[in-house]
Amino acid sequence: MLSKKVSTDPGELEHEVELLHELLYKVESLANFCHATEIIDINRYKIIQKKHIIEQVIREKSLKPFQFFFNKN
Repeated sequence: MLSKKVSTDPGELEHEVELLHELLYKVESLANFCHATEIIDINRYKIIQKKHIIEQVIREKSLKPFQFFFNKN
């Protein structure tokens, strides 16, 4: 983590890290990932946007050939 200050108080730095952790925990959740992602399945010529199906594909150990994750952001 970068800071513009040359010397930082350890307590202040710890507080910044806690706030960053809180923010990233909410942003990087599986639900948010599934909301911002779709799967392009070339085998069936489909774009999958249903969150529960995307979660199933994520939990599989490997993707089937010609299935791609596409981030909508």
